[in-house]
Amino acid sequence: MFKGVLFDLDGVLTDTAEYHYQAWKQLGKEIGITIDRAFNEELKGVSREDSLKLMLAHGGRSDVYTPEQFAELAQRKNEYYVEMIQNVSPTDVYPGILELLKQLKEQNFKISLASASKNGPFLLEKMALLPYFDGIADPAKVKKGKPDPEIFQLAASEVGLTAQECLGIEDAKAGIQAIVASGAVPVGIGREEDLGQDIALVSSTEGLTLAYLTSVWQTERKEK
Repeated sequence: MFKGVLFDLDGVLTDTAEYHYQAWKQLGKEIGITIDRAFNEELKGVSREDSLKLMLAHGGRSDVYTPEQFAELAQRKNEYYVEMIQNVSPTDVYPGILELLKQLKEQNFKISLASASKNGPFLLEKMALLPYFDGIADPAKVKKGKPDPEIFQLAASEVGLTAQECLGIEDAKAGIQAIVASGAVPVGIGREEDLGQDIALVSSTEGLTLAYLTSVWQTERKEK
């Protein structure tokens, strides 16, 4: 049986993806880069700095900014985003998530956050989910963002486990790739055409129950 569950945040616990999109769009407008929702899909699950690199490459401006200017742009985007998420509340938690967290706590499974967002602790607190989490991986401590497995490996170690002992839940392709690379068992939220056909998928978070996670684990690990 698995010993822990590693959660992504955006698109799994709640949806702040729209706020990220609006913040990137605002920054892009200020520096002469236009992005749309199709391009924004490439930024999901990707760290702030790596997202900025992608956006600058998208606009043909990769070599325009000094490291100091790059850092200022990343900070400016975050300020826009933080301003937008001030009103996030427990009502923004996705359906089924609170019930799942309660089930996991009652059965003494470890729960850890594996999000590229440096605002993860702030958002968990705003949604009143912080007490359910035994650990939070600090994205500032990882050298490479998703699809590199490091954030999931760190999230597992924060609760005294290895990734191989855990399930990982994601809604983004880069995140699923990171989970697979870490050795954890992936569970995707979304469509086959976006996340792949060879992993367990639910169409919405309402499908995430302890019974479902247990069945996925037993199938993947061939447990009886």
